[in-house]
This record gives sequence, C-alpha cells and structure tokens, in this order.
Amino acid sequence: MTVTLEGWRITGQPQIDSYVGTWVQFAATLVNRLAVTSALGRSTQPPVSGLDRLAVVREVLAEGGWPPETTVSETDAHQLADVATELSAVFCAGDALDSDRLNALLIRHAAVPNLHGGSTHPYTLTFHRPGATIVDAWAADAGTALAMVIGVGQSARLGHCQASSCDLVFFDTTRNASRRFCGVSCQNRVKASAYRARRGSPSPT
Repeated sequence: MTVTLEGWRITGQPQIDSYVGTWVQFAATLVNRLAVTSALGRSTQPPVSGLDRLAVVREVLAEGGWPPETTVSETDAHQLADVATELSAVFCAGDALDSDRLNALLIRHAAVPNLHGGSTHPYTLTFHRPGATIVDAWAADAGTALAMVIGVGQSARLGHCQASSCDLVFFDTTRNASRRFCGVSCQNRVKASAYRARRGSPSPT
C-alpha cells in the first residue's frame, strides 16, 4: 500500500495523519524551546541548568496535552535538549538533509513500530518499544514522524524562519508549502525592512 501526503494529510489514513502532525509539531516545539539561540529578531538563551530545562519540558508537555502526572527528571530534560539540537538540523536542512544523522537517532533510540494497548485501551500505533524510557519514546516517535514527512517527498514542509536573527522552526501545513516565516511578527519585520530599503531609510536600532 502506498500513502501520499495532501498538504500534511496522509490520504485515507486519519490515525497516521494525526500521529505525524502531533509529533512533528511536538518536535518543532522542543527545538524552539530548548535549542534556539535567536528568535523574533533577538538573541535568546535556551535553558542550560537542569531545573530550567525541566521547567521548559514540563511546560511543553502541558501545552501538548500530556497528563500532568507524566514523570520527567532533570536527566531526561538534559537528554531531550540534546535530541532537540539533533532535530533542529532536520528542520533546517532543506535539500542538504543528512539522512545518516536522522537514521542514527532512530537507531539509537530504538525506533520500532509497536502496538500499545489491549483489553483495557484501544490499540495505538507508536514507534517506540514497550518499556522505553520517556526520552527514547519521544525521540523515536518525533524522529519517525519527521522521517515519514521526508520519506513521502514533503521535506519542504519542515522549515525554519527566513527572517534575520530568527532560528525558530515550524511544520508548514499550507496547501502549497509556501511558508517562509515562523509567524506574523517576523513576516512584518521583513516587509518593513524591505520598505525602508526601497525608501532609503535607515533601519531602526
């Protein structure tokens, strides 16, 4: 069976579609919160200490709808920061994707299709082994989602902001994959800069 992407939707596969969308967005959020050093035209310092990283990870989980009782340690937070740095390269690669690096991440975190569930819960297809650590589970599922997007020829949808001094990444869900900026703020900055250049006006300090 062959699946194809229409926009970011995989034809006839709503469950897979939901899996891809959820995990690619989660990957982008991890990158933006744990691995980006410039955003919206300003330098920014991602968290470095264990407690700061842990606080950010917990915020990301809450925003993503994970149960509040999800257990994450400072060590997990440090390891997820490393994963975020690796995934950042995937979003920023464009045609220069280093597939070996993504494949190595999938192997290292033991990405493998698994059905989780059974008599008490509906079966859910994931890409981490039973009993995986939380870091391995998230890295495997997020990495697999990115690989699925790339594997069906939609790598252009894994983007990073084209505005100056902004390294934020995103999952482009527009119909024709034409998104260039992380959001309206950077889009407006670029338009204002182009307008000033046409008028010969100095840029604001």
